[in-house]
Formats: sequence, structure tokens, C-alpha cells
Amino acid sequence: MSQDPRLTPARPHLADSRLRGIVEAARFVEGQERRLRVPSAPLRRTPSPQSGTETEALLGDAVTFYAEEGDHAFVQLQRDGYVGYLPVESLGPADPAPTHVVTAVRTFLYPAPDLKRPPLGHLSLGARLPATGREGDYLATPLGFVFAPHCREAGFNLPDHAATAERLVGTPYLWGGRTSLGLDCSGLVQLCLHVAGRECPRDADMQERALGTALPDDPAALERGDLVFWRGHVGLMLDRDRLIHANGHHMAVAVEPLVEARARILANSYGPVTSFRRP
Repeated sequence: MSQDPRLTPARPHLADSRLRGIVEAARFVEGQERRLRVPSAPLRRTPSPQSGTETEALLGDAVTFYAEEGDHAFVQLQRDGYVGYLPVESLGPADPAPTHVVTAVRTFLYPAPDLKRPPLGHLSLGARLPATGREGDYLATPLGFVFAPHCREAGFNLPDHAATAERLVGTPYLWGGRTSLGLDCSGLVQLCLHVAGRECPRDADMQERALGTALPDDPAALERGDLVFWRGHVGLMLDRDRLIHANGHHMAVAVEPLVEARARILANSYGPVTSFRRP
């Protein structure tokens, strides 16, 4: 099991029982499966609302729950292995399992199957929900009603991850963001690959180590969907020339010529490109 603290369910006071003899901790516990029951929730490094968001969990995400610490729960996200603290109130039982996935960029939750009713909230692309029935054009769920054409049955994939990224152009940049209301660079890549049905780690350095095959540093060799890595940053190619990435320069998901992005990033932030990879 990885000893990367981002992926290791261990703190000095508590650790996963599977880590007994591998790490030191005051006590070891067996994890229990839970599931996110709210549209989204921030995963934090420490059990405090003042702690920065490391990533976000979406409705339907399975987590391994270890312990409550005040208003937070120490968990590991099953989708990518990330460890941290979620609000206790965001978690529910593992069942029922999701039956549908949101394929619209975002959609609203309604208290009734009626578009004129004030919405209760929204769901992001990639959220997974348990439908309990259907009323007209709406799926009934434990949270409310969702417009059915904005969803597909669980297991449906959007295979062109570059096309998904294009749909997210203009989404504001948000550190740790993983929803269509706010994304960071690796969150954009992860979300697009996840809705394509592909595994993807959370952070750029993890993605660079784990995804696909390395390519030569030759823009002529790039294809749609290839990934471009810097130390601490990632984007993906829409074609041989254009890069799409969530970035702090535009404070949004933006498209620009790769040559321009490389020059600016080299001069101002993350330095040179470290690799090209084909996922």
C-alpha cells in the first residue's frame, strides 16, 4: 500500500487496520463503506472548515469511513484513494447503490417533477444517484427530482475526454475543485477521464506517473486527448496545437495555443514541460 500521505489512511492517532505493522498509530480500525449523500463535499487535510480543500467528493462516491472527529469523518475515497476529512453530515449508508450518472454539465434538483418549482440545489457532471422511480420526464431520487434526459444509466461513459473538457470551458478555477462549478487543473483531467470510464489519480504528479505512455517532446507527435505536464500542472490537447486547462492565469478552464502556454508558464510559474503522455 502506498506510503504517500495523500493515499495512506493513517494519522498518528488512527490508521486502517490493514496498515498494522506498517505504520505507527495509537489505534487501528477496520473501515466501513459509506457513500456521499449530498451533491458534493470538500475533502480536507484536517478536520476543520478552515483547512483548505484537497479535492471534492460527488454524490454517489463510495468512501471507506474510519472515525468521526467532531463534525468531520476521517475517510478514504474509493474512486482514487485520496485520504482526508469529509463533513459527517455528507455521508450516508453504502446502499442504495447509484443507478444513474449525470451526463449534463450540471442539472437541478427539484422538490417535485415540475421545472417551475424552486430548485433545491444542483448536481455536477459525474454525480451518481439512486433513482427510485420516474414521474414523466423526471427521475425520483432521495434528494429530489432530476430531469431524466440529463442522466444516463450507471455505467454509461462519455468516451471522448477532450470533448468533455470542451464542454467545461469557462468553468471558474477553484483549488481542489472537481465539479462543474469549479475545477483545478488535475480535477479537470480527472473528471473528464472518470466520466469516460477510465481510472485516474487526483493530483498532477500522480497522473504523470500513472497515466498512459510517454511521448517525445515534439508537438508534431501530439494528438487530441494527449496530456501535457509541468511540475504541478497539467492540461490536455484538443489537437496538435491547442491546449485546454484549468489555470490560475485565466482563473477558468480555457483554451489557448500550446506554444503560448508553454512560454508563459516557463516564464512565470511552473517552469518547463516535464512530459507529454497519451492516456
